Amino acid sequence: MRILITGCEGPAGRALGRQLASTKHTVIGADMTRSLHSIFQTTVTVPAAADPAMLPALRRLLKEYEIDVLIPTVSDELPLVALASSSLLTHASVVIGNETAVTTAHDKYLTMAKLASQSVPVPNFALPSDFSTTKEALSHFSGPVVVKPRVARGGRGVLVVEKPGDIDWASLDDGQIVQEFAPGIEYAPMVYRPKAAPASRVIVVVEKTGLKEGRVGNATHVKRVPNMAAPDVAKTAFQATEALGLDGPADLDIRRRTDGSPVVLEVNARFGANSEHAPEILNAALLEHLTVAFPEVG
Repeated sequence: MRILITGCEGPAGRALGRQLASTKHTVIGADMTRSLHSIFQTTVTVPAAADPAMLPALRRLLKEYEIDVLIPTVSDELPLVALASSSLLTHASVVIGNETAVTTAHDKYLTMAKLASQSVPVPNFALPSDFSTTKEALSHFSGPVVVKPRVARGGRGVLVVEKPGDIDWASLDDGQIVQEFAPGIEYAPMVYRPKAAPASRVIVVVEKTGLKEGRVGNATHVKRVPNMAAPDVAKTAFQATEALGLDGPADLDIRRRTDGSPVVLEVNARFGANSEHAPEILNAALLEHLTVAFPEVG
């Protein structure tokens, strides 16, 4: 197959590139800038996700390189690619979930609200505008909280505040979400739910053993955990993707509360930086999209 990976110089893109390097697939990387030390044999530049020229450029690349499978990994482009996937399918099979689920997962507040409505465990959460006074906020949060952007910024802009009373709530806006801080072990389970048979999902759990900002942020080190060693985490990860109606790849953040119970912090509707620890996730995606790109194989 001929595969195009967007965000090829980011952590998720490089993780996929390393897995595909030893295969017979032709893999092309796309990013806003080219790296002199790219692991991809062929790389091309594309506009930023917010640029109106991005989708036309992507369509041209799919046609020019005769791409069979497109794997987007850039968070900012996911809602746009999901929306346009039907037109992109004229050139390639797109490894992405449906538009509604992807758009919901893109927004951390919408994700929390959807999961909570489906009885999936999430931390206590709110928007700054939910409170007219600090006193109201303190009645909602009694312990440490996390303040972070509603839209992913690669771990940037995440702040742990020990005492909610120390927050200047008036300075926050609804571009941010406030969550209860779960102090326990953090996991990054990965899920693949095939569109045709979502029940035949693949779930792999990894534990974050090091975080970039100490207690929060992207993982600096992880270790794979057998699903039977953390069955509640694996179950919660699947419940979350099922509640969102999210098929395709998903990369989640789940932490344990003080009592040990897991809660979902966020859901990313794409492959993540840790996919090398779960090669069966990529294998499941390629198997499904091989039959889409080449119906005669199925």
